[in-house]
Amino acid sequence: MRKLSMAELNRLSPAQFNEAPKLPLVVVLDDIRSLNNIGSFFRTADAFRIQAIYLCGITATPPHRDIHKTALGATESVEWQYFNKVEDALNNLKLQGYQIISIEQTTQSIPLSKLKIEKPVALVFGNEVDGVSDAALQQSDLAVEIPQLGTKHSLNVAVCGGIVIWHCFNQLSISFD
Repeated sequence: MRKLSMAELNRLSPAQFNEAPKLPLVVVLDDIRSLNNIGSFFRTADAFRIQAIYLCGITATPPHRDIHKTALGATESVEWQYFNKVEDALNNLKLQGYQIISIEQTTQSIPLSKLKIEKPVALVFGNEVDGVSDAALQQSDLAVEIPQLGTKHSLNVAVCGGIVIWHCFNQLSISFD
């Protein structure tokens, strides 16, 4: 066994990435305060070729050196938009036919393993301390949580994002050839 070289990985150029089909998935970051978490979402979005990231409220926007530190250039490949209010972002997505799914522990949330996706989806990830805002929950079609068995009741938001995006990637059929 040996590691693959960069040439063998056959990665897309930024121009090829822009032209390539995207996963019908938008990530909505609702008041994310950590610039490193924001950068991690960009890098994950690039890896799975998602449609876009919507940055809302206090969530910082590129360019910023601390976002870039973890994004490693993904802010240049992934489409993003900023919205002052998460409600405006979600209204925009609903008008485009997206199912709004908040990743939050609620009285009606379902485990991630039971999530079945059949149309374009917007995943809402909330603040590192307060979670998804009440305003976003009110506009959500569904809440999903990742079951956890330890003493903590939450994951780092970027780690959570990677797990949920991977789950969605496996369900949404798209040709990546």
